[in-house]
Amino acid sequence: MNEDQEIIELLKNQEDHPVAFRKIVSTYKERLYFLIRKIVIDHDDTDDVLQEAFVKIWKNLEKFRGDSNLYTWLYRIATNEALSFLRRRKKSRNISFDENPELLQMLEKGGGKAQHISGDDISVALQKAVLQLPEKQRVVFNLKYFEHLTYDEISEITETSVGGLKANYHAARKKIEEIIKLD
Repeated sequence: MNEDQEIIELLKNQEDHPVAFRKIVSTYKERLYFLIRKIVIDHDDTDDVLQEAFVKIWKNLEKFRGDSNLYTWLYRIATNEALSFLRRRKKSRNISFDENPELLQMLEKGGGKAQHISGDDISVALQKAVLQLPEKQRVVFNLKYFEHLTYDEISEITETSVGGLKANYHAARKKIEEIIKLD
């Protein structure tokens, strides 16, 4: 029995939910962190969003019915929390994160809060290009390119049609290619 199957079995009995939750955290904390980090960028913000995602997961354990894979359900919650965070931040700051020069400067300097990015020029150029994508394209690109999810899995997470996802991914790749050619 793999880890997910064990967690799903534990979720069937409400008394086992604390054990299931601890297993979810230990198994998925790092993967969800990096998923959220690619969306919100900043480490401190990522920690906050990850904590909110785990709170939401805990509160909704009884709602997991097993209709989708466990990681798909977790990714959907984490992605939705990250997107909600970006919308709240955008409203409160009234800024566009599609054109946030501070994030690009942070990458160009290669230090500070962007230390998870290697100094490799190609990696930095790709990260800079991804930051310039519109929110939806950035999420789809990150899930497909970095997380290696299928379009069906991304569709479950984002609740978007596969056709729409393919269009967003294709548009994101084209924009990234154009941006990297300009640098």
